[in-house]
Amino acid sequence: MSDSLTRPVSTYRLQLTPDFGFAQVAEIAGYLRDLGVSHVYLSPILQATPGSLHGYDVTDHSRIREEFGGAKGFREMAEQLAAHDLGVVLDLVPNHMNTRNAAFWSVLKDGPESPYARWFDIEWEDGKVALPVLGDDTEPVVDGDVLRYHEHEFPYPGHYRLVDWREGPGYRRFFDVSTLIGLRAEDPEVFFATHEVIFWLLDEGLADGLRVDHPDGLADPRGYLERLRARSGGTWTVVEKILIGEERLPADWACDGTTGYETLNRVTGLFVDPGGKRPLVELFTRLTGEPADYRQVMTLAKQEVVDLFFGAEVSRLARAASCDPAAVAELLAAMPVYRAYVVPGEPPPAVSVEIVEGAAAVCSSAVHPLVEQVLHGPPEVITRFQQACGPVMAKGVEDTALYRWFPLSCLNEVGWEPDHFGVPVEEFHDYCAAMPPHTMTTLSTHDTKRSEDVRARLSVLSELPEEWEKAVSEWSAQVAFDRRLDYLAWQNLMAAWPISAGRFTDYLLKAAREAKTAISWVRPDPDYERGLRAFAEAAVRLPVGEFTERIDRYAMANSLGAKLVQLMMPGVPDVYQGNETTDFSLVDPDNRRPVTYPRTPASAWDAAKLRVTTQGLRLRRRVGPAAPYTPLRADGAAAEHVIAFARGGDDPTGTGVGARAVAVVTRLPVGLERRGGWGGTTLSLPPGTWRDLFGGGVHTGRVPLAHLLGSLPVALLERNDL
Repeated sequence: MSDSLTRPVSTYRLQLTPDFGFAQVAEIAGYLRDLGVSHVYLSPILQATPGSLHGYDVTDHSRIREEFGGAKGFREMAEQLAAHDLGVVLDLVPNHMNTRNAAFWSVLKDGPESPYARWFDIEWEDGKVALPVLGDDTEPVVDGDVLRYHEHEFPYPGHYRLVDWREGPGYRRFFDVSTLIGLRAEDPEVFFATHEVIFWLLDEGLADGLRVDHPDGLADPRGYLERLRARSGGTWTVVEKILIGEERLPADWACDGTTGYETLNRVTGLFVDPGGKRPLVELFTRLTGEPADYRQVMTLAKQEVVDLFFGAEVSRLARAASCDPAAVAELLAAMPVYRAYVVPGEPPPAVSVEIVEGAAAVCSSAVHPLVEQVLHGPPEVITRFQQACGPVMAKGVEDTALYRWFPLSCLNEVGWEPDHFGVPVEEFHDYCAAMPPHTMTTLSTHDTKRSEDVRARLSVLSELPEEWEKAVSEWSAQVAFDRRLDYLAWQNLMAAWPISAGRFTDYLLKAAREAKTAISWVRPDPDYERGLRAFAEAAVRLPVGEFTERIDRYAMANSLGAKLVQLMMPGVPDVYQGNETTDFSLVDPDNRRPVTYPRTPASAWDAAKLRVTTQGLRLRRRVGPAAPYTPLRADGAAAEHVIAFARGGDDPTGTGVGARAVAVVTRLPVGLERRGGWGGTTLSLPPGTWRDLFGGGVHTGRVPLAHLLGSLPVALLERNDL
């Protein structure tokens, strides 16, 4: 393997599928090298449910997935990537696995005496575990030593009892997904057994980095990361941790940072005009009938999902705490973050106490005795409460509230609060100055609600609320269906244009089921769903695309600006598959559709984005993640419409002395146009001679922005005289 493959400078996320495995990754090695990335970031590679398109449903930790090419195929791919100076980042799933696996079969067969009983977080009742699968009057059938019920199979006889599918299982699971059983990664035996292949690949030099899925589900995230780092030899590691508001990653976690949702949201906010909040919220409330207060909607949604999905978890925690389940449910619904990080046997951190006590303060007095147990009580109570907070946030906020409250849906991403319109430039600079140098940054992932270019279009609406209201009113007068959903439909139809009726219908069906106001995943309504399909088919025939075309010159500026900021700000930038050119995808599975390579521009926007991405990634290989970040401030009447910064050099003066790169980005382009353009606004470059990597010109000193940004709304400069 190449000696140059160490810590990633940038990554490119690929979604492996049975049709796009290791051989197909190897085929695009040259393309990815020319694009400028340093590492290929793969979705999970271990043996998973046959046909799985995501791989987070692992069934066998001892094998690399055969559908992708197995261990031999992985090695061949890694060697081909290394020949192109590319490394590999692996996606780990330590929290859970699919219930259809040999280890759990052994547990169902032999009960607590199984050698694998310690693998899973099981609540035994009279030596049996509850399995929620029953759904009709069909009787299970015994077939030799197997019990069959529809597509389900279980050992017979066994240490389990079948219960209604609406009941919670007798084991910890991933969120509300009963087919994904929680692993006890805190047990050293389980830890090493479920990571043996990963450690082999690291030891062989076939991988250089790790991404950890859902660490908040683990009993001891800090301890897990310490063991992982110790065994992996300090391998670059980022965690899929959702941070809310000003929340920061725990300082004692042995990792390099997060996968970047908090950065994604702040970059998006740079291109949202806070002046659009009032008219867009008013439009939303008038059209939907929802309240103007997002907090009210969020609180209700969290309370609902606790009652709907987490009865088993609440009951188990209430038994451990010897308290009323209603108190547990109330406190869980009031928690504002995914986890407060209280560790049994240790004094709770002050910030953790503040979070839990703050949540209890908005609850009834019945909750107050539980606070002491959650902070200082038995280890089981502390740990289970911590593990339960994340699922409630995920289901209550991500999968419910964000589908109910959407005045401007580019703000409805995981970890952000959709009533927070806009991020000031100075606030963004302060954020960048405090970033961990090797954290991951991103704009699109396999889990984002909308791709970065869909959000770029939606951001424009914050500058054109009156024009948007007029367009929506015209469309709604012709086609309407469900007032609680229609406004979300118009936003996404416009921003994902052109989109087929089939794709649009699939999105709206998912949105309606997640919102749970008319239908849900467990409460279908064929009549409603037929009406929704008819609405989607009629809506795509309206001239919505004409509005999209009118705003696309502004959306292109937002898209290129967000991409350049993300590529050049501190951290390790990740490019999600296909997003080096435009991508107008909605939530999964829409954003996991196959991508063709090489990416060839089909529009001026495509060509510009590919140029920005390629030049940005190549420059990042010359300017590493830890290079100093220096804000640059424009001078003139239009200064608020630019964000600029330098990277590199040891600069105690704050002027960019010694910097190697400068990024200059237009923001709020509609307002800039209304102002009449840049006028006499200038930007003073750091000392040196600077070459424009997009336009080819050379600049020094104070530069008029009208000149620097004359051909593209962004500029990337590299110092020539170092």
